[in-house]
Amino acid sequence: MGTPAESSTISSIRALASAPAEGAWAALGVGLLALLFLAVALWNGFPLIFYDTGAYVLEGLGHVFLVERAPVYAELLFLAGGAYSLWPIVAFQALLSAYVILEAARAEVPGLTLGQLLGIGAILTLLTGMAWYVGQVEPDCLTPLVVLGSWMLLFRQDRLGRWRSIVMILITGLAVACHPSHLGLICGLVLAAGLLKLVVLWRRRKRQETALPDPCMHGGLAGLGVALVLIVAGNFAMTGSFFLSKSGSVFVFARLMQDGIVKKLLDDTCPPEGNATYRLCNYKNRLKYRADAWLWGDSSFRSLGGFSGRQQQEEDRQMILDSLRRYPFLHVRAAIDDSVRQMLMFRTGDGIEPQEWVLEPEFKRMIPRQLNAYLGARQQKGLLRFHTLNLVHVPVGAISVLGLLLLIQHSWVLRRWDRGTLPALVLLALMGNAIICGTFSNPHDRYQSRVIWLPTLVLVLALARDRRALQPVPDI
Repeated sequence: MGTPAESSTISSIRALASAPAEGAWAALGVGLLALLFLAVALWNGFPLIFYDTGAYVLEGLGHVFLVERAPVYAELLFLAGGAYSLWPIVAFQALLSAYVILEAARAEVPGLTLGQLLGIGAILTLLTGMAWYVGQVEPDCLTPLVVLGSWMLLFRQDRLGRWRSIVMILITGLAVACHPSHLGLICGLVLAAGLLKLVVLWRRRKRQETALPDPCMHGGLAGLGVALVLIVAGNFAMTGSFFLSKSGSVFVFARLMQDGIVKKLLDDTCPPEGNATYRLCNYKNRLKYRADAWLWGDSSFRSLGGFSGRQQQEEDRQMILDSLRRYPFLHVRAAIDDSVRQMLMFRTGDGIEPQEWVLEPEFKRMIPRQLNAYLGARQQKGLLRFHTLNLVHVPVGAISVLGLLLLIQHSWVLRRWDRGTLPALVLLALMGNAIICGTFSNPHDRYQSRVIWLPTLVLVLALARDRRALQPVPDI
């Protein structure tokens, strides 16, 4: 038996020898996971396209600022070589997703094997809509990374170490900056963690023992800080001005129109004749009943200036404030209805359909060398069918959400608060995403389906860590 000094030396040598092996294992795991997540796009024959993809291509490759689109994702598309191929951007998305999932899995499942990791990836690819978002030229696949990255920074930063923490901060900040809804999401998660932090500090000040998890607030705040810098810098690079967003009121206004609040306001305030209270008084009988029809269809929105119409945006904000003063309870009821509807809408495939009638002219002008491959994809040929797929994805999503509740109950009864942080934060993120998208835009399946695979991941990780995790626990 060696001396303590010799034992310490041997342990150090073993640690140094295992570090490259662990790094190689992690790199291999990320690469294989990324390939799994790209399976749908590869089968399609071309990265999946959404209607908004054309706007990001125009903004990123044409360097044209569009009020309704986040410049950061458009610039990322440009830096990834989108003018030559759209494959690098989806490959980058797959690698980011694979890396964050690997880190989350290593934090939750001690001794995670490569086989277990690939099994997790296969379940997510086959039973959820994850791969349909990772392989799509759209920032929706980054929404779950905001959630997982926030959880790692707030509750598992001690397991990351210095450099991996920095990487996670950068990934989380980038994911937040790529879509306006992500900023509200991370703010809500950091705020919730901050309230938990206050409870922990209060109990310690009272000299009361507590097993509550102690959030690492500087990690979450660092991710938020990186996001704010990227958003402001991206907007400045495109416009020469510093701001966060210029389109928020437009989407909220369209949702209020869909809920009938705009029509009620105009009916109550527009005079029968003479000086109109609002410019929109002249169009009150031509309003749309759907927000999408108002924003993207043949509506008066365009004749009033569209997203670039400053005067109309000012009027939109004024009408929103006026209606809030007049009908506060109507606003609350509509917001709750829309949020609940959004929470329950998560079918895969929303908007993933043939779109050449909209995007072919834009692609022909911006990325002509990719046009043939785009038109030859299964998506553009109308060969994608989601009815059968959703017979699996929708029940798996619903059952997984119920499983989150069981995991939270499990940790509550056993007082294993640390194990409850991930399911609780994911459940909070699902509700927050539904409230943000349902209230500030309007309910769509894609908004919730982009994050509904997170509960499935949480359940699989819990089962990989402890097969008894989902067994009911009696109150003790």
